[in-house]
Formats: sequence, C-alpha cells, structure tokens
Amino acid sequence: MYTSVLVDKNESGEYNMKMTLRWFGSKHDSVTLKQIRQIPGCVGVITTLYDTKPGEVWTKEAIKAMKDEVEEAGLELSGIESVNIHDDIKIGASTRDEYIKNYIETLENLGEAGIDLVCYNFMPVFDWTRSDLAKMRTDGSTVLSYDQELIDKIDPTAMFEQIDSNSNGFVMPGWEPERLARVKELFELYKEVDEEKLFENLIYFLKAIMPTCEKYNIKMAIHQDDPAWPVFGLPRIVNNKENIKRILDAVPVMNNGLTLCTGSLGSSPNNDIPDMIRSFKGRVHFGHVRNLIHHAPGKFDEAAHLSSDGSLDMYEIMKAFYDIGMEGPIRPDHGRMIWDEVAMPGYGLYDRALGATYLNGLWEAIDKLSKANK
Repeated sequence: MYTSVLVDKNESGEYNMKMTLRWFGSKHDSVTLKQIRQIPGCVGVITTLYDTKPGEVWTKEAIKAMKDEVEEAGLELSGIESVNIHDDIKIGASTRDEYIKNYIETLENLGEAGIDLVCYNFMPVFDWTRSDLAKMRTDGSTVLSYDQELIDKIDPTAMFEQIDSNSNGFVMPGWEPERLARVKELFELYKEVDEEKLFENLIYFLKAIMPTCEKYNIKMAIHQDDPAWPVFGLPRIVNNKENIKRILDAVPVMNNGLTLCTGSLGSSPNNDIPDMIRSFKGRVHFGHVRNLIHHAPGKFDEAAHLSSDGSLDMYEIMKAFYDIGMEGPIRPDHGRMIWDEVAMPGYGLYDRALGATYLNGLWEAIDKLSKANK
C-alpha cells in the first residue's frame, strides 16, 4: 500500500536543510573527512561504496564500515550517491528481476543501518557527458564544459578514453573502466530502447522496490539527465517538468522522489528551476546546486556558485528550496578547479567549500528575511 507524506518542520518550527559534500571514500578521494568537517555549516557527506559494481549486493559489513568511518570523523552519513542500477534493468532484459532482487537486498541493508536516502540515475550508457573536463577560464581556473558541436565529432565508443585522459588519474563517477569496456555492447543492447521503453522499465523498477523503501522509509531520489537532451542517440526521460511529473505520478508515493540538480536541469534554458522545485514540493529529497553559463544552444560551461558568475539565479533557487520546507541534504555540486588543486575534475575541495559557504549564506539571509516579514 503506497502512502504519501509531505515534509514537516521540526519541534522548534525550523526547517532542517542539511549542507553536505559529496565524498568518494578515503581510497578514492583527494578530499579528507577532516577537511570536510572544517567547512562551516557542513554537517554530513553523501557517499558510496565506490568499489562495488552495478548489480552487486552491498553487504551489511561494508555499509557499517563506511558509516562508522564517516561518523567517527564527526560527520553524518546523509545519503548514498549512488547505488548504481544494472543496465539489464534499464534495458528490460530477461535477467532484470535478478538484479532488482539484489538491489532490494542492498536497500534492506542500508535501511537496517539507518540510511534513508539513495540518489540514483536512469541514464543509458553514460551517466553524464562533457566535451572538456578542464576548460581554462580567464581567471586561470578550469571547469567542466559541454559543446554539442564537439560531441557530435566524437565516436561515442571513444568517449571513455577522452574522459579518462583528462581525469587527473581519478576514476570518474559513471565512467568506471569495467563498465565502459562494454560501450560497444551497451550501445547495441540499447538500440531497441526508446524513451517510452526506458520509462516503462523505470516504472517497473520503482514499483518493485517501493514496498522496501516504504518499510525502511528510504527516499529514492532520481537524478536528472545530464545534459537535458539526447546524446549519441540515447534516450532521455528525466530532463524537464513534464517528464519528471510523469515519473512521480506513475508511482505516487513520497519515497519516489527527486534529486533536484540545478546543473542538469539548467543545461536547458527552457527549464524554470525555481518553479520546478515548488511544483514538486514533498518529493524533492535532495538538492544538487551548481551554476553554469550558457554560451549558445547546446554549449555551456560550469561556473562558480555565485549567481553573477553564471546564468542561474542561485538566490531564487535557494529561496525555492526554502519555500518548500526543504529538510533533506543539499550539496554544492561540481566546482571549478582553483588555487592549483589537483583533484577529481569537478570534485576538488576549495571551490566546493566556497560554494557550500555561499549557499549557507543565502539560506541564512532568506531565513532572516522571511522571519522579519512575518
């Protein structure tokens, strides 16, 4: 039986937005928990078992070790990003029920450990796409960049080599070697999967896991497609208000919700992000907040979080989160590479720390203005 519950205020009447940072684990991240703990207002991390492959069951022992490490550093494990979904589920292969069973077992193990948020995506083959991982800006920093004209010139089966050669030696999330070694095979498997079929397979998956999510109060938060249009002919179904509403309406339970990613949605100027946040009140479980600057249709660079550095109004975005009573985690998304830091592109410490502080400052100002006007 599905139920629907809206977020509530805490006992003091305040909303509990949590500022967090994504962390890939001590074996994979240049950023340490000690450093994250020193970012003002940052209370937790969004992390994952980076060594696991899609379709594998996360063991209770591995989950406990991950959680213990975070909590011993004085932080909260605020959610998981991601429990990756096996391609057989996305394709709708005959083996999908086996992988869904494994996914449910992982959710049960997470739920028993008290972890109640899972960010995931349903993008075919590539979790995200960029034409440049280190485009130089006039200030000397570098950013992730997308140019459709450049993408159109690339053989999709060669994308992994391009991403890997610019990753500063880190394994980029969504571009793991064992998965990308199957690129040609995956493109062949997805040949018969159009947007409608992909949507049907997503709903099949969600309906199968929702009873477990309700039992453990796990909020499944789907991430939007990045960028918000088809790439290399692969379908996109989580890229605008209409498509997102269709997914939420198809499985009308609060546990079926969103990771509202301003960068992914913002890749299309047609998406009104503050309106979407407000429209999906009660189903926005997690926020990825980043800025970008549009140069032309299909061409954008990621930017500093400061509104004036890009094309998105970060004040209005944070106000929309505030207005819906956002209680879940928010994290600054991809940052610039600044101050000669060498880290996973988009996931250095310095610019994301600046972003977290800026977003917290906006929240404080919005909160004080709201109370002053009451």
